[in-house]
Amino acid sequence: MPRLRPRTRSHRVLALPLGMAMASALAFLPNTGAFAAEGAPKAATTDGTPLSYVVNTAPGHGASAHLKRAIAKAGGTVVTSYDKIGVLVVHSSNADFARTVRRIPGVQSAGATRTAPLPAQSTTDVGTPRALTAQEVAGAKAAAGQDPLEPLQWDLPAIKADKAHQKTLGSSKVTVAVIDTGVDDTHPDIAPNFNRKASVNCVSGKANTADGAWRPSAEESPHGTHVAGEIAGAKNGVGITGVAPGVKVAGIKVSTTEGFFYTEAVVCGFMWAAEHGVDVTNNSYYTDPWYFNCTDDPDQKALVTALTRATRYAEKKGTVNVAAAGNENYDLAADEITDPSSPNDTTPGDRVVDTSKCFDIPTQLPGVVTVASTGAKGIKSSFSNYGLGQIDVAAPGGDSTAYQTPAPPANSGLILGPLPGGSWGYMAGTSMASPHVAGVAALIKSTHPHAPAALVKALLYAEADATPCTKPYDIDSDGKVDAVCQGSKNRNGFYGWGTVNALKAVTR
Repeated sequence: MPRLRPRTRSHRVLALPLGMAMASALAFLPNTGAFAAEGAPKAATTDGTPLSYVVNTAPGHGASAHLKRAIAKAGGTVVTSYDKIGVLVVHSSNADFARTVRRIPGVQSAGATRTAPLPAQSTTDVGTPRALTAQEVAGAKAAAGQDPLEPLQWDLPAIKADKAHQKTLGSSKVTVAVIDTGVDDTHPDIAPNFNRKASVNCVSGKANTADGAWRPSAEESPHGTHVAGEIAGAKNGVGITGVAPGVKVAGIKVSTTEGFFYTEAVVCGFMWAAEHGVDVTNNSYYTDPWYFNCTDDPDQKALVTALTRATRYAEKKGTVNVAAAGNENYDLAADEITDPSSPNDTTPGDRVVDTSKCFDIPTQLPGVVTVASTGAKGIKSSFSNYGLGQIDVAAPGGDSTAYQTPAPPANSGLILGPLPGGSWGYMAGTSMASPHVAGVAALIKSTHPHAPAALVKALLYAEADATPCTKPYDIDSDGKVDAVCQGSKNRNGFYGWGTVNALKAVTR
């Protein structure tokens, strides 16, 4: 089967023309930035590459005056701190900064969050969403009670969301935050359900609450807007319908203009969600610049620690965190995986990672709901990552129409959703599967308003439709097995506990 092109950077979305499987990727410019090497201590200098760091200390106490002075002496400037989880965001141009501060009493770990200077180098998306034409919008024939474009959304009946909507659309007291590239809250499918108070820009690692700061600019990806509509597109006689069209949706912007999701921004996103009453977060990305972060590397270990603390804190505050499994057709349960795409903000190169030590974050962090993608025929999407014990549930994320063709009147195997500026278009990827699960989690929370995060997750898994392994899995029918599913009908590497069920979410 066709594999994603090597050395690409996929953020859980495939932007696909009709009938073609085309990976979303980024081209990046080489740069001289590099992680600080371990060696003899050096005096602080300011002639190195300006990088961003996370410095992890004991949670709950805040950074001491001594620690702040030591960070400054090492050439660092504290941007912000999250005292409840003991994470500081620091900028420094001292190439020896991370190694130096690791020796400071009270510092548990520290690491650079990127290999490129501030800001990251520009990149160019390969592949764009296929927008609906005016004729396609006008030609959609909806039945009574449907939004105009709903007949093209094969993904809703695939998880019985259409039947769930006959019971309830979800509660306006429930909020799902889209931690992503930004959300266009002026879109007619999103505006009725937008939660302004829970929205923010976290790109710098520090919350920016300026009005509209959560929106993508014209040159930025439509990804977050599409995801937001999949979750909570209003049932209002316009465009599409979301999985949970009665709940609120917030935008937490964490990606740079160039499309990078750095650790400090993502930590800020989870902390903001935790402190602003968010019930569910959707995370359709991986944290740059490493596809897998290895805990035997001091820099990458610090990133894993910081984000683990942030996601656990959010869950403790009642937030269910849902994340996309990725688009490389990797078996995440394999002993080793060859990663050709890291670090993606400078010059990536092939590296073999030990999956017992190296993790896709936030997807593989403890407590995070990991979502695989299915296509219009209900089987694993050609691109979706998988792995026994790694996938929790599955949901529609689309696939090439050549592989999985939906029943009419739907005519694309991709997922339809809103695009910034008031239009609609098709996208595919585990990026599109994850928001379906976030929407179902929001329906569960609507039905069980007092349920803690752990119970919402338990119900999500228990109410999923058990989906047996697809054997043999030959998605392109070329006579060769494209992936091997392990496990039982009730829990396996392709579908986890099963395909989520929106109807059960509102009736049980």
